[in-house]
Amino acid sequence: MAALEGQIAKFESYLRTERRSSPLTVETYGRTLGELSRWLAKQELPRDATQLSPVILRAYLAACFAKNDNATLAKKIATLRAFYRFLVRRGHAKVDPTETLETPRVKRKLPRFLTVDEAFRVMDAPAEDGARAPSLALRDAAILELLYGGGLRVSEVTGLRLDDLDREGRRVRVLGKGNKPRQVPLGAKAAEALDAYLAVRGRLRPARGERPASDALFLGRGGTALGRGAVGAIVRRYGALAGRGDLHPHALRHTCATHLLDAGADLRSIQEMLGHASLSTTQRYTHLTVDRLMEVYDRAHPLAHDDGED
Repeated sequence: MAALEGQIAKFESYLRTERRSSPLTVETYGRTLGELSRWLAKQELPRDATQLSPVILRAYLAACFAKNDNATLAKKIATLRAFYRFLVRRGHAKVDPTETLETPRVKRKLPRFLTVDEAFRVMDAPAEDGARAPSLALRDAAILELLYGGGLRVSEVTGLRLDDLDREGRRVRVLGKGNKPRQVPLGAKAAEALDAYLAVRGRLRPARGERPASDALFLGRGGTALGRGAVGAIVRRYGALAGRGDLHPHALRHTCATHLLDAGADLRSIQEMLGHASLSTTQRYTHLTVDRLMEVYDRAHPLAHDDGED
């Protein structure tokens, strides 16, 4: 086994056990470092992090340039930096060759979101989907309510367990990024949708008629926990029925934050509800609301129109 493979394994173990990073984060970091290892082998270069120079790392990133945009390249560089910081701190490497790497400029995109009318159409779509089995439609409606009404990430939805629900207090306990727990309030419609789903959850069981083996809140047809891909397909299904075929789970989270801000919620409250580590992440939504306000102003305010008089 090459030295680099062992170094990567130690880094992934550190992410899982000490940093408590999400499985998706560990997978993403590991994928990038695996790509580096394969590129080194192809180039017949040493597969050992302690023998890699800034020149070699820049050559690897140059090889990635044609197939990746600036945002993806920036993520690869961030992975390399995190990897070498770990190696240096633990004494596995003496120098950090990533210190001289320059991160490409990334134009930050404002998150996409639905209008209020569009959001309502998506929320109503499961009840109007005649092709969906009733128990699945009720499950899907509850998922949509948590994504939009609660602003949950898709990984947070799929990670929910039955005992995470506080039905009396209308709250749900969520394990967010970095395994940080938080309590998310449930609106009346979300609570109703969850109650309706829980009443039929037992129908989603294996063909043998056994009780669902998983304590996951959301189950598939066979009584097993619903995965991220399945939730994404659910959102796309009802987005298409509501006229937004490009809809994805994170867009519902963005929509939740935007609509809360439009309704007068303060940034700190939205930050806590969505589990943002930094307030600057939440502040992105202020740009959306200001842009929309300017559009309304330009259309409706008398001072926005030049009537040609001096």
